[in-house]
Amino acid sequence: MLVLAFDTATDVATSALIDDGRVLGERTSLARTLLEDVDALLLEAQAVPSDLDALVVGTGPGSFTSTRVGLALAQGLALALDLPAAGISTLDALAAAREGVCPVVDARRREVFVLGPRVSAPDDLELEPGVTCIGSGAIRYRATLEDKGALVPPDDDEIHLPHARLHAALAREFGPAEALTPLYVRSPDAKAPSSA
Repeated sequence: MLVLAFDTATDVATSALIDDGRVLGERTSLARTLLEDVDALLLEAQAVPSDLDALVVGTGPGSFTSTRVGLALAQGLALALDLPAAGISTLDALAAAREGVCPVVDARRREVFVLGPRVSAPDDLELEPGVTCIGSGAIRYRATLEDKGALVPPDDDEIHLPHARLHAALAREFGPAEALTPLYVRSPDAKAPSSA
């Protein structure tokens, strides 16, 4: 089964092309260049979009806009190519990188997203001493987390990225892409205008 997976919820977008569990290619970029990455992955694998069997997309939590970009792309591709899709939490994919890690995604507003999923101020996190924290929030709040006894790998360590291959490895059930929903965890900043 040829699967295209991608995640755009954080500042770094990841994508991967997987054939029956074997990674054919991976890319790391920005959400705005995701279609270019998908094209490059297919070209490198000597495949065309119609060869795809399924899609896997990161559902967040993360940036509202970036998460919506990924879901919209998944829904558009699924509709155009008649593909089933699966949604995987960005936090779950990060947690799959290594046993026992604590994924921490930068939520802006001096907050982070953690498993639960929930949003928290970094100072309010209760961490096991010696736990390894990974993700964009772990990098941004390194000093706070290390003061709490956590370990944070170097900023350039690949473990901080929500690799799309991990999303694909976690996908078990596929269905209609229009049923996929973002995992926002908190309300957006933007509010609908009142009719008053």
